Amino acid sequence: MEPVLFIGIILGFLFTLLITPIWIRRAKLVGLSGKDMHKVNKPEVAEAGGISVILGFTLGVLFYIFLKTFYFKSQENLIEIFALLTCVLIVSGIGLVDDILGWKIGLNKKSRIIFLIFASIPLIVINAGESVIFGIDVGLFYPLVLIPLAIVATSSTFNFVAGYNGLEASQGIILLGALALATFLTGTTWLSIILLIMISCIFAFFLFNKCPSEVFPGDIFTYSIGALIGIAAILGNIEKFAIIIFIPYILEVILKTRGKLKVQSFAKVNSDGSLEKPKNKYYGIEHIAIDISKKIRGKARENEVVFVINSFQLLIIILAFLIFRGSLF
Repeated sequence: MEPVLFIGIILGFLFTLLITPIWIRRAKLVGLSGKDMHKVNKPEVAEAGGISVILGFTLGVLFYIFLKTFYFKSQENLIEIFALLTCVLIVSGIGLVDDILGWKIGLNKKSRIIFLIFASIPLIVINAGESVIFGIDVGLFYPLVLIPLAIVATSSTFNFVAGYNGLEASQGIILLGALALATFLTGTTWLSIILLIMISCIFAFFLFNKCPSEVFPGDIFTYSIGALIGIAAILGNIEKFAIIIFIPYILEVILKTRGKLKVQSFAKVNSDGSLEKPKNKYYGIEHIAIDISKKIRGKARENEVVFVINSFQLLIIILAFLIFRGSLF
């Protein structure tokens, strides 16, 4: 990995760092904001801040392509990179529509699934990934069924673990970081760099999104990061590894199903700013994290809940690397 390739990573970070405060001001000016549900006074916070991440990512990836084309005189993996970028941009457009319509209205489930299947077409037409599963070549079933299923699943469920300052951004950094390391260890270094570009953009955004948040990521962020997780798993041929590190989200879906996907992940806010789970039962891993935080610290604060969830995610990632150490190292 040539050091010059890291310029795209730095460029993405700086652009996101520059444009995020501009977006915060503009979003508030036009009323694109939402209440911070875990604060006593529930202040208005700018929404859809993920647009700055997507713009920074796009710029960083295009600069990476520029370096490959003009500096290294290489066309290798350009088709895969453009398919990846196209898929992420389509998904981000779907998320932006959801953000503009508002989380209480948004796109209905049927429309969202149809649009996300459409977003997977760039990967389908290049026949991305390997069609051999457990030693069996599944042929066209992989690109025509499994690819769109993966994109729909990851992009639509990544925003399930959400609603707490800095949670989505920190989860994005952790999950994409794990995938970047896994793809690097398996020799898919071009994909590692793409993922690092996104991580750098998310980190710049996190500086404004951490508690107390100045901006929320919105569906444009969560859909896109979820889609990128699925794309990385497919292009890096590390689907089984990705499934393992996605266990917290699978658990979240199971818990959400108990409430027929109607019970939100939000907590009940006490007068001192501490949090309580809204119901007696658990309807999300956020609610479990609240009880764990209370047992450890006596009271659950928003940043502590995020810390517990991130710690659980890191443990799952360590487990995944231990399980697949034979194929990754």
